[in-house]
Amino acid sequence: MVSKRSLCVLCGLTLILAGSPARAETIRVTIEKLVFSPAEISVAVGDVVEWQNNDVMAHTATVKGDFDIAIPPGGTAALTVTKAGTFDYFCRFHPNMKARLQVW
Repeated sequence: MVSKRSLCVLCGLTLILAGSPARAETIRVTIEKLVFSPAEISVAVGDVVEWQNNDVMAHTATVKGDFDIAIPPGGTAALTVTKAGTFDYFCRFHPNMKARLQVW
């Protein structure tokens, strides 16, 4: 028979060994002179991608049929990643601006 105290110790050890859940990270993409930098990032589901627009004009981070993030001049915008895959995105206003988001 296991005592209540032994059971509590065992439960505590299980929690310690299991560790804490992984924390979401924030990954920043800078926009400057009509360029996403870095042009390719890898993130995990649950992470946040934040775009910092250092240009004097608005941009977007757009994936047709998925997300369309507006990023004001001199401002930021963020997206919490909810699904795995490879997403090639672009700016709707400046279609030559392209980048890739890989989510695992």
